[in-house]
Amino acid sequence: MRLAEVSPETAAFFRCFFALPALGLLAWNERRRLGPRPSDWGKLAAAGVLFSCDLIFWHHAIDNVGAGLATVLGNLQVVLVAYVAWAVLGERPEARVVAAVPVVLIGVVLIAGVIEDGAYGDDPALGVLYGALTSVAYAGFILLMRSANAGPSRPAGPLFVASAVAAFGCLVYGSVSGSLDLAPPAEATGWLILLALTSQVLGWMLISISLPGLAAALASVLLLVQPVGAVLLAALLVDEEPSALQLAGVAVVLLGVLVATLGPTRGAVARSAD
Repeated sequence: MRLAEVSPETAAFFRCFFALPALGLLAWNERRRLGPRPSDWGKLAAAGVLFSCDLIFWHHAIDNVGAGLATVLGNLQVVLVAYVAWAVLGERPEARVVAAVPVVLIGVVLIAGVIEDGAYGDDPALGVLYGALTSVAYAGFILLMRSANAGPSRPAGPLFVASAVAAFGCLVYGSVSGSLDLAPPAEATGWLILLALTSQVLGWMLISISLPGLAAALASVLLLVQPVGAVLLAALLVDEEPSALQLAGVAVVLLGVLVATLGPTRGAVARSAD
């Protein structure tokens, strides 16, 4: 998204739109092999709306605080999912999740750069706000997708529907706000196609297939590779240089996520990656 140099709404729309042909082909193959699947279209549509919000918020966070730190903030959903499930499903969060909240908040404050001069990002405090909103939308999306999904053998169908709805949502919002560019330059289009095929198709398909078969503790640790990798790759590929305090905030957030996710769970825990 950084390399494409387009607006957040443009990146969000094309990430979903360019993924649809591949996801549609995979969904058709699932249906051909396994027959029609039971689907909760209402939940999938709601998931798509939340995913469009998630992507728009996240891309605004990238613009304001950088790709690496924005990805760390997006992974706060691991903690938020437990509270959303409590509010919506009546599932009281475990003590370790409650203990993780103040830890995570300390890390967020450090990433926001409000206690230092020279923090990385055009507006790190605003980036943190967008990152927090990303996590809220992301948590709702994950819960709805888990509820509507038919299992790891049929990941493409629900993902295709949610991506189509998300693309439409980004199209509507971007058109109304005037921030959507439907004809980006050729180089930007190439980066956006790569974004769609890697993150939206390959990444989400692998996540949907593999997570149900992994132990919760192992899944939690493996998914922390994403925010850590994002910070490192952002430094290497797009010259992002967070301050020492912001990097300390990254470490504190990751510690909070580990506190929240490691250990036995009472049931399936919703975890995923952007």
